[in-house]
Amino acid sequence: MASVNRVYSALKDLVNKDQRGFVTPAVFNNFAQVAQMNLFNKLFSDAALNKRLRQSQFDAGRDKSRVKQANEDLSYFSKKATISLTTGVGDKPSDLARIISIFTTDATAKNLELIYDEEKLEYILRSTLSAPTTTYPIALVADDINVFPTSIASVYMRYYKIPQGLVPSTGARTTSSPRFGYTVVAGKEVYDVANSVDFELPEHYFAELVVEIAKLIGVNLRDTDVYAYANQESQQQ
Repeated sequence: MASVNRVYSALKDLVNKDQRGFVTPAVFNNFAQVAQMNLFNKLFSDAALNKRLRQSQFDAGRDKSRVKQANEDLSYFSKKATISLTTGVGDKPSDLARIISIFTTDATAKNLELIYDEEKLEYILRSTLSAPTTTYPIALVADDINVFPTSIASVYMRYYKIPQGLVPSTGARTTSSPRFGYTVVAGKEVYDVANSVDFELPEHYFAELVVEIAKLIGVNLRDTDVYAYANQESQQQ
């Protein structure tokens, strides 16, 4: 995954090289998670665009397929959670970003139709033909998850989680946001792995993270400079 130390070092070096000021760790940390969320959300719009390219037969095949690449990146954030229901109502997962599907926990694992419009739900519940049953359940996605019929005690949810962070020393997931941790030595901030949190986005988003954070703090770096730096860094690894 993308190293917070490398991203901060690259951004700081590029800003200093272009004489555009100095990026402090505090400023960087303020925007690190925002930048990661922006790129994460962009994955969904890219996936929709890539799907249209495939339908138009403009998408490359096999490993070079843009659809495949976007799906691989999104798959890292895919999770499954059990939601317990009380009279059909259950809480959303705290790290929910986007719902993929909801299905029952019984042996048949029935897919629930997802409803986002409360007015449409009322029509369905009043209908004598399409009212939900244990064979054809539905779920209203609102502040909570409302499942009908309300006799269903629990459901599974497949969803994309909010990107958070990784522990640099172990690679383990953490609920903390990306953060450049440091200690001050001789008046300079020195990277401290114990107090840092890496990005959860894959390593190949390194250059895009640098560009995105630069935009957020109002620094208009040239993309060619960023990618040239990224390529140089990769060759040195």
